[in-house]
Amino acid sequence: MTSSAQAQKSGAGTAHPEHLGRVVFIAASAAMGGFLFGYDSSVINGAVEAIRDRYDIGSAALAQVIAIALIGCAIGAATAGRVADRIGRIRVMQIAAVLFTVSAIGSALPFSLYDLAFWRVVGGIAIGMASVIGPAYIAEVAPPAYRGRLGSFQQAAIVIGIAVSQLVNWGILNAAGGDQRGEVLGLEAWQVMLGIMVVPAVLYGLLSFTIPESPRYLISVGKRERAREILEQVEGGKIDLDARVTEIETAMHSEEKSRFKDLLGGSFFFKPIVWVGIGLSVFQQFVGINVAFYYSATLWQSVGVDPADSFFYSFTTSIINIVGTVIAMLLVDRIGRRPLALIGSVGMVIGLALEAWAFSFDLVDGKLPATQGWVALIAAHMFVLFFALSWGVVVWVMLGEMFPNRIRAAALGVAAAAQWIANWAITASFPSLADWNLSTTYVIYTVFAALSIPFVLKFVKETKGKSLEEMG
Repeated sequence: MTSSAQAQKSGAGTAHPEHLGRVVFIAASAAMGGFLFGYDSSVINGAVEAIRDRYDIGSAALAQVIAIALIGCAIGAATAGRVADRIGRIRVMQIAAVLFTVSAIGSALPFSLYDLAFWRVVGGIAIGMASVIGPAYIAEVAPPAYRGRLGSFQQAAIVIGIAVSQLVNWGILNAAGGDQRGEVLGLEAWQVMLGIMVVPAVLYGLLSFTIPESPRYLISVGKRERAREILEQVEGGKIDLDARVTEIETAMHSEEKSRFKDLLGGSFFFKPIVWVGIGLSVFQQFVGINVAFYYSATLWQSVGVDPADSFFYSFTTSIINIVGTVIAMLLVDRIGRRPLALIGSVGMVIGLALEAWAFSFDLVDGKLPATQGWVALIAAHMFVLFFALSWGVVVWVMLGEMFPNRIRAAALGVAAAAQWIANWAITASFPSLADWNLSTTYVIYTVFAALSIPFVLKFVKETKGKSLEEMG
């Protein structure tokens, strides 16, 4: 073992208490992008039926307006890594904050369905950028011993953003007398729901000015002394800082030369490790998790739940999402990434299968029979709980960890873009699939949850406790 590796093992893995508080603040500030990611992604849940009514559109057109933001997400995710390598991680956060702000204002004041769709794409680009830069930045700043828990801040922020958006939507709906198109602050309720995101967007931008640049980026542009100062802030002064800088400098030298072509190789176009990252991203979406956050109000109303209760159930689901995420944050560095993923997959299979069973029954007076209605509601919460305590956190942590230094930025961008494309496929297809057969739709999600089990067992390697430099 080299002296730098020994330094990594002996000291870099632990931050002393006086430094840990600073690291936590840095990670939490960066994860504010995750909050906006969750908020912007799910706030549309409260506006779906109002948009359908205002613009008099069917399920297929409605789905495209809801899902089109995900095309922006894919663009943002695919480009964020390369942009961050050129101008820095903090600048990308600031660009994302501006895009979130502009999108919130534009979405709240659309002239037509077309410019509403455009502003959703703008917001999607911001989400995609935040989805990449948050976990990558936190992974680069956090000491290895705390990286899993600090990396979990991204998902924690996402689920808190989801919950806050549903609570705000519920409050605005009640202020509008239960009518999504009722007047609030001189606008229709759904417009206020979309526009209020300007507040956290501005906060994200302000916080980005209070945290340091990534040491790895600084080393890549020759600012070695500044990188050393930041490493001392986050990892403590008792480690061999010169050895640590030299180690990262060596690793960053190869990462700096990373190109898309470096991802190519193996039998199927990409290197095997890139396919594993893509697979994790796709399975995370193909279990249908975002149906619970984009369409839950519409889903519950379709089986006879009144609008106010449907918004409340959307909020309770988001609270369960937070509970599961907290469980994952407590366990991800204790039992590892793979065991959590497997536990979650099994739980999701059971929850989704129960939903499929409940939705297979005919409606009576416009509602599910009482027993099936309760089973559907409990199973939906169970599904979200098991997703949150496993795949919701594990995938984001692993995507920040699993790739070798020389391909990390490019591979993370490809994997995140795959995630958004998969998300788009699920989001765009759900309204039409639900109109066709809601139960069969949930059978499809159940099958993907079941297939994720052999995928993890065969292809996913544990990254718990390893430094980024040990990934290759």
